[in-house]
Amino acid sequence: LSSIVDGVDGSLARLKGMTSEFGGFLDSVLDRYADILIVLGLTLWSLSHETYSGIWLAGFLAISGIICISYTRARIGPNHRHLFDKGLKSLASRDIRLFLIMLGAVIGQAYFCLIAIAVLTNLVLFYRLIYMYRYLRQKDHQSEPISQSSEAP
Repeated sequence: LSSIVDGVDGSLARLKGMTSEFGGFLDSVLDRYADILIVLGLTLWSLSHETYSGIWLAGFLAISGIICISYTRARIGPNHRHLFDKGLKSLASRDIRLFLIMLGAVIGQAYFCLIAIAVLTNLVLFYRLIYMYRYLRQKDHQSEPISQSSEAP
């Protein structure tokens, strides 16, 4: 439902010609709040209905992963954002996370949903870090000037 409402309000703003850079920024911030509150709700539900150990840890890692996924995408900037839009680097997108939450709620397995989100987001985060390290290191090596030998022939 959250994803649908989020998509509808953006589409409505575009149709009415009421989009703005601030509107996009605000939408992004509100999405993070919604994500955090949804996962917190899932954690609290799991605490009151399930008896697994580590529920708080799973909830914390899920929320941390969600925040860091968003942060890495924002931090890389618009010129490189396309690098995170395909393949494994995009596997923890908001739509996928919300689908996992919906699935966990439907089958009554909030704890396993929290674990799935925690593992998925943090694995993708580490993959992004390694990918960007290699990408930027290669880019730096390509932009280094070729050093001239000080010896004359």
